[in-house]
Amino acid sequence: MLLIFLQLKTGLMSKIKFRKEMKMASIIKRNKSYSVIYNYTDKTGQVKQKWETYHTYEDALKRKDEIENPQPLILSTPPDEQKVSDFLHDFVCMYGEKKWGVSMYDAQTSLIANYINPIIGNMNIQDITPRLVDKYIQALQKTPCVSTRTRKGNNKYISANTIEKIIKLLRCAFKQAVRWEMIDRNPFEYAILPKVEHKTRDIWDADTIRTALSKCTDNKLYIAMNLSFACSLRLGEILGLKWKNVHIEDKDIVTNNAYIFVEAELERASKRAIEAIGDSEIYQIFKPLMPNTSTRLILKKPKTESSIRKVWLPKTVAYILRDWKKAQNEHKEFLGDEYQDCDLVVALPNGRPCEGRLIHKEFNALKESAGLPDVVFHSLRHSSTTYKLKLNHGDLKATQGDTGHAEIDMITNVYAHIMDEDRRLNAQRFEEAFYSNLDLRKSTPSKEPQPSQIVDINPLIEQMKQTPDLVNAFAAMALGQQIFVNCCREGFGSISK
Repeated sequence: MLLIFLQLKTGLMSKIKFRKEMKMASIIKRNKSYSVIYNYTDKTGQVKQKWETYHTYEDALKRKDEIENPQPLILSTPPDEQKVSDFLHDFVCMYGEKKWGVSMYDAQTSLIANYINPIIGNMNIQDITPRLVDKYIQALQKTPCVSTRTRKGNNKYISANTIEKIIKLLRCAFKQAVRWEMIDRNPFEYAILPKVEHKTRDIWDADTIRTALSKCTDNKLYIAMNLSFACSLRLGEILGLKWKNVHIEDKDIVTNNAYIFVEAELERASKRAIEAIGDSEIYQIFKPLMPNTSTRLILKKPKTESSIRKVWLPKTVAYILRDWKKAQNEHKEFLGDEYQDCDLVVALPNGRPCEGRLIHKEFNALKESAGLPDVVFHSLRHSSTTYKLKLNHGDLKATQGDTGHAEIDMITNVYAHIMDEDRRLNAQRFEEAFYSNLDLRKSTPSKEPQPSQIVDINPLIEQMKQTPDLVNAFAAMALGQQIFVNCCREGFGSISK
């Protein structure tokens, strides 16, 4: 009897323990989507809340049931037929969440939602053939750009560059489908893409940048422009730079050892991307002003390992940063508790992070008010690379260290702009170094004044000073030629007529 009682008690305790460990989830409708909310335990043992967004209530309900009633992992063969949309969902979960960063995750899932699922999402992946891929590309060329609340499509139809990104994503996804033995070959492997026109980005020369800096009245923009041009920083790296990584002490400046250390960049990402990728690449998530927004400002690791770098500062830039820090500290002291100290170099007046769109807005206003050539803010980084290549006579490795590019080809192929003035000087230097030897000329050069053909008139002037009659004779011969008379007056005084 006692044994039966103990067994019943043990079973009851197990059920109670199971119910405590069982996860509970809830569904909240948000605009046109549904969010599944539940708690989970991370690697450190802390309980955190997670949000997952789904387009239909049925999908959200299915996910809620999966959370509350987890099933053991059952290995099975892939289905004979699977829709492209379902396959891409699995691809994002199994591949994208491991390989992509938050910005890449947002970009790729947007391409899937806007340009892939609406067109071929209901097709089975086994029915996708190279011929159908060609038709899909033709359909994309006639598909209007999708506009969002924060970004308006610039072109009437999808650009060739966007189509290239879509096919690259599908090529990667279907490569995994081949690896998972769902299909025999990748239909996107040899897709013929529309020609992409790579336009050379216009940049400012050094004189134009000096003019822009002299007419800049916005302090945040002034600091950002100096850091972009002098240090070859991306805008996200500028906005993510913290004072703890700025070394501008007196001894550093005197010894030309003032520098900054780039290890983070500021970016806006969706909550879905942040939750999917996790916090492995995210240093800080800034609290939003409005809690119901679907995006967050974050500080994250740079795009490549080579982007984490040390960049030395010119002395003037170091002093500019010191003055800026002093003014920022005074403003912080004035606001007191209202100042949200995030330790950011470029920050809003209340200390919060400054988004890139605010810098772009001020930069456009500066161009318009100062009548400067129309370029984008990122072109200052291009100008910086060009200027440094000119100063160091093409030292690509040293320039690459400042720009943070993973491949040196990015500098030689994209950033090595050569000014027209420099090209003209190259022709002059070539003439002086090679063609100055007349024996190499097969054609007769035009008669140009040579230094040896210039007549030395100093002896003639001395003789005229000693013989006044000779002066009068020359004056009579040059009667009416005011230039000669003026030269004589400057040389030896008034001439009698």
